[in-house]
Amino acid sequence: MGRLSTIMAKKNYSQADIRQMAKDENVRFLRLMFTDLFGVIKNVEVPISQLDKLLGNKLMFDGSSIDGFVRIEESDMYLYPDLSTWMVFPWGSEHGKVARIICEVYSNDRKPFVGDPRNNLIRTLEDMKNEGFTDFNIGPEPEFFLLKLDEQGKPTTNLNDNGSYFDLAPVDLGENCRRDIVLELENMGFDVEASHHEVAPGQHEIDFKYADALTAADNIQTFKLVVKTVARKYNLHATFMPKPMDGINGSGMHLNMSLFNKDGNAFYDEDGELQLSQKAYWFLGGLLKHARSYTAVCNPIVNSYKRLVPGYEAPVYVAWSGSNRSPLIRVPSSKGLSTRFEVRSVDPAANPYLAIAAVLEAGLDGIRNKIEPEDSVDRNIYRMNIEERHEEHITDLPSTLHNALKEFEKDDVMRKALGSHIFQSFLEAKKLEWASYRQEVTQWERDQYLEMF
Repeated sequence: MGRLSTIMAKKNYSQADIRQMAKDENVRFLRLMFTDLFGVIKNVEVPISQLDKLLGNKLMFDGSSIDGFVRIEESDMYLYPDLSTWMVFPWGSEHGKVARIICEVYSNDRKPFVGDPRNNLIRTLEDMKNEGFTDFNIGPEPEFFLLKLDEQGKPTTNLNDNGSYFDLAPVDLGENCRRDIVLELENMGFDVEASHHEVAPGQHEIDFKYADALTAADNIQTFKLVVKTVARKYNLHATFMPKPMDGINGSGMHLNMSLFNKDGNAFYDEDGELQLSQKAYWFLGGLLKHARSYTAVCNPIVNSYKRLVPGYEAPVYVAWSGSNRSPLIRVPSSKGLSTRFEVRSVDPAANPYLAIAAVLEAGLDGIRNKIEPEDSVDRNIYRMNIEERHEEHITDLPSTLHNALKEFEKDDVMRKALGSHIFQSFLEAKKLEWASYRQEVTQWERDQYLEMF
């Protein structure tokens, strides 16, 4: 995740700064971004003439049209800009440049809307600070596939290369596209640490430096937008779907996380076992205890569970280790300020604001209740039989969205992490998603059973 000194810092822009930058950069349109319940980026685009109205917190939109927000009779909502997120898109326009600014959603009584995932993460981080911590830092590792488009510009399942891990051109035909993505990200202020071809054909990963939790979630959303935009220029479709094709690895979004207090990294203890502090072990205990519950948030779609199967490097079992990559949670070897946990189950379909809030609250519950984790598992869990896993107290992650929702629904810590409004809206929406999936007869079923029966 890099050194503390290189953390992506927030910029303390004033309203005067925003006005001057808009003028200097010839910004003609403002893209006001926020995120719905399912992690889908939404935006309201307005001409630069509306800048004063935006800065005065007077811009309104219809919240009833956004998934998981409000009913039609409660539709009027305000967008409050977070000035630190001002960013001019590097791609030009003949009509002038476009700047984005991420907004917080407020209800018509001028209070932060409890159904806004970003507001919810802000609330959770305030709870963390009340516990005596200063920062929760996140380093994401998002993966994606580049797919060819058909003649109508629709995505196909045809991969753009047959490369594998760390391959180079000409095998990796996505290298130029990936390089341009990196250049665009750097132009927008990202500090990209690495980019490479992943294990599966057509699969790529770009890692950028860690940041505080809120900035990290904003960065993930911006990253997805940039990747998709640049891919289109190459006549490709970038998908963050966890498992777009069977028979090859799916896409994950590992989250590296560390908790800080006024003395530094709260997970680090030079004299502790694995140089982990007691608070780190309790945080780990919370992550393990609530893993089956936060899976519904971190792996939120039916397709997520096609990735969480043995044989494709994704975690399947609830365990941790400092020395192997098969468990759910890994302790990377870097210590000191870089001491951290890596939760490997998360996939890029997750709403980053909700996923980060869920794992944070799970870990804090571990600290509050001094939950001790089971012993580390330093063997390859995939090669252990069910009796061996039982002896090691290793449980399975949920195998379907349905099973994950059952765990999620009964966990009060998840209700606290998401707040009652989001918790209930998410649960109801995902139950409907599962019900719809259950009614679908797939081609696999027809191939398997149509002639047999």
